[in-house]
Amino acid sequence: VMGALESRGVLRRMSDMLEMLMKKMDILARLENSTDFHKGDEARFPLDRFQPAAGLMERIQAIAQNVSDIAIKVDQILRNSLLNGKVVEGRRDQCEVPRDPKYPDCAGKVEWMRARWTSDPCYAFFGVDGTECSFLIYLSEVEWFCPPLPWRNRTVALPSPPPLPQVQAAIRGDLTRLLELIGTGKESLSFMKKRIRHLAQQWLRAARRLEQKLKGRQRDQKHILIHIGFLTEESGDVFSPRVLKGGPLGEMVQWADILAALFLLGHSLRVTVSLKELQSHLGVPPGRGNCPLTNPLPFDLIYTDYHGLQQMKQHMGLSFKKYRCRVRVIDTFGTEPAYNHEEYATLRGYRTNWGYWNLQPTQFMTMFPHTPDNSFMGFVSEELNKTEKQFIKSNKVSSMAVVYGKEASIWKVGGKEKFLAILNKYMEIHGTVYYETQRPPEVPAFVKNHGLLPQHEFQQLLRKAKLFIGFGFPYEGPAPLEAIANGCVFLQARFNPPHSSLNHEFFRGKPTSREVSSQHPYAEDFIGKPHVWTVDYNNSEEFEAAIKTIMRTQVDPYLPYEYTCEGMLERIHAYIQHQDFCTTSSPPLPPKAKSPAMQSPPSPLALSPNATHLVWSPSAIRDPRAWPPVDSLQVWVSETRHACTETCRRHGLVCEPTFFRFLNKKEVFLQLSITCDSTEYEMNHLYPAVAENVHECYLQKEPLLFSCAGYNTKYRRLCPCRDYRKGQVALCRDCL
Repeated sequence: VMGALESRGVLRRMSDMLEMLMKKMDILARLENSTDFHKGDEARFPLDRFQPAAGLMERIQAIAQNVSDIAIKVDQILRNSLLNGKVVEGRRDQCEVPRDPKYPDCAGKVEWMRARWTSDPCYAFFGVDGTECSFLIYLSEVEWFCPPLPWRNRTVALPSPPPLPQVQAAIRGDLTRLLELIGTGKESLSFMKKRIRHLAQQWLRAARRLEQKLKGRQRDQKHILIHIGFLTEESGDVFSPRVLKGGPLGEMVQWADILAALFLLGHSLRVTVSLKELQSHLGVPPGRGNCPLTNPLPFDLIYTDYHGLQQMKQHMGLSFKKYRCRVRVIDTFGTEPAYNHEEYATLRGYRTNWGYWNLQPTQFMTMFPHTPDNSFMGFVSEELNKTEKQFIKSNKVSSMAVVYGKEASIWKVGGKEKFLAILNKYMEIHGTVYYETQRPPEVPAFVKNHGLLPQHEFQQLLRKAKLFIGFGFPYEGPAPLEAIANGCVFLQARFNPPHSSLNHEFFRGKPTSREVSSQHPYAEDFIGKPHVWTVDYNNSEEFEAAIKTIMRTQVDPYLPYEYTCEGMLERIHAYIQHQDFCTTSSPPLPPKAKSPAMQSPPSPLALSPNATHLVWSPSAIRDPRAWPPVDSLQVWVSETRHACTETCRRHGLVCEPTFFRFLNKKEVFLQLSITCDSTEYEMNHLYPAVAENVHECYLQKEPLLFSCAGYNTKYRRLCPCRDYRKGQVALCRDCL
């Protein structure tokens, strides 16, 4: 559009002048409101210091006049643009809103632009100047709501640059560059760097072992952005100030380990902990975040958290929807499909402050493998060699207990006096509760409190202690695994009834209906006795019997493989190689009518030899690119009170949500000898399922709602299960 470039430049200068005007006015206001100025404190603030105030007002008035003059000039330019637009290349007719059925939203978007194009400076940045042509150019070339303008093709469309040669990822043998990438300026960053240095040799040894396993397999190097949203000032960064005061460190432990793993796997990383850096790396245009990015996203993957996800949505405009398939969300407690699907969550009462993102549920990555609908990311604990293990076993003090938790608030738990008195009868109790000057009054006098200990001193305490005891909070942190790895027995309370968002404040608002039966369900379910004891703390006899047994039981230091450096490297490598949420093929939609031409292909499943469940048929075609491999699939029918998570676990398997697409067929009910008087497609996170008492079968209408979690006494669910590698529940036996 004629005059557009000049008008954009003038608009920008006008914006700068207005900003200067605001700053000057702000300074003047602060001077006028100064307490000392109003007191007339000439000794500290002589009156002649403020004589320029009158001159400042004159300057402000002059600036205002300049702005007014500029506005008149801009108006003239825009008028000229409209006049020129009538004759130049006959563009006026070509800038009428097209009526193209392929672009049904075009007219509405143009109408919106007419009314609101000045609401965000980003539109002017992209050349919008209030004319119809500029609206259509923006809506067809920057956004994609209108068809391309034919006369723009000759001048605007440029040939795509040839793709750059793909660099191959190579296992790295040094972590120095990573420490530089993480940066400085926050206690949380210092903590993460210290952790990476401490575990450096274990990481490097594990990386070499994985390299041998991969046997020279080709891997493309990914460009990865790591944006730790909860550490940004905009999200409040409540963690950094508490690092040295006993605050929660679990998230920072996990982020440090994620950074180490991604770096050692040979990928190209960028790390941000500020909103300004995020905007710079993404290519966010100036403004309020309503426009798309200025260039294609330069990252193959983005690892962030819920805070970072919200920041990206606010500043990426339509680009967020386009690129969200590249995002991986580090999510401690998990996000179940019912809470993730915005429409369903709103209609069915599952909406919370943290859900409704409409991502693939496996894009959420958890700290423990409690939610098969999400991917298990995890973290690492320090491994011991044989000599260290033997030394620890021979130096254990059988009458020494350490309490889990660094904050005094955990000692306020109700009813603790009874079980503490029993524990104190048999063992010397140690605490590591933070305090500044005086001993926390919540900690009983018979407890030896060491205060907040550095990590290596805390580990030395664990290596001497026999027992690591939890008071019910915090939930699912890394410390119990560290204690077990250092030869402690972990004792925790059984929750009856289980804690969940329905009955416990901590879980209220979290996007999960998971029921937590103990302080650390992973330790209870995946490790168990003799390393982990889960008892009723309100039953004094049961509690005392457990203490006596633990004191005379010999246990070796134990660390599950999935929490070693090698286990985590293996897992993240598999995810990066095989998880692709940008090119996933959607399952076919339910047919509207039955006809011979529309019959669905035969089921690839077959009845197992003992006729209890379905397996992948030996004669069925296998897609070699499918991951996990379909050979690992088993289909089981749940009991009415069991979710698929529990159903698969009872058969020594794990629920695999990517396999639901093979179950979501009427033929599968027939293969399992389930009678269906009717079969309906509906949106429900429990489907596919059968209501057996009325012989009604239900198939899933919305693939995003395929869910391992959830049960209802009305339904028996069809559950996709798979095998898993010993000590590595995230991967099937042939998944690596």
